[in-house]
Amino acid sequence: MGSVVSPIRAAEAGHAVPATAVDVGAFREAMGSFPTGVTVVTVACDDGDMHGMTVNSFSSVSLDPMLVLVCLTATSCGPGLIERAGAFAVNVLSAGQQDLSRWFANRHRPAGPAMFDGVPFEPGVTGCPVLAGTTASFDCRLWQSHRAGDHLIMLGEVVALVHRPQLEPLIFHAGQYKALQPGPTPPVAQLHVVRSQ
Repeated sequence: MGSVVSPIRAAEAGHAVPATAVDVGAFREAMGSFPTGVTVVTVACDDGDMHGMTVNSFSSVSLDPMLVLVCLTATSCGPGLIERAGAFAVNVLSAGQQDLSRWFANRHRPAGPAMFDGVPFEPGVTGCPVLAGTTASFDCRLWQSHRAGDHLIMLGEVVALVHRPQLEPLIFHAGQYKALQPGPTPPVAQLHVVRSQ
């Protein structure tokens, strides 16, 4: 008779484990094996209320129209403020901005405009804060939002962007901040976009 292997040990050994046997911690740890960039999503409302939150669930969605998405915890104040403002900005942090990432993830940071004290930014086209020194920033008008489990998927149409390709991105992997390995730059593949008629 074969021995019973725990779901965690089976997963660590590279064996498939049914989702019903996996706890949230194991799921989060496995997802951490996918390296991501780090963004700060910002919003400003007409009444002067402002908010920023560290987010690594960010992706491009469409080229025509230019759409991006971010996934936000449904119970946080961010989604409600974004729906009220009808806009948000996604700021892709550069390698030297770990402090900003930690600050906007800190549950004890002050609320409202005080959250941005000492943080250099300019209002974007939508009025949302566009942070200084990022590798890129995407100023978006809210396109749609969709409930997905305990998160909301916020789709935004990009109306303006900033790109600083000379800056290295901040990387997050396995629960830690990482940097791109120094060394010669690999050859860049040419991307050709073909639009259907």
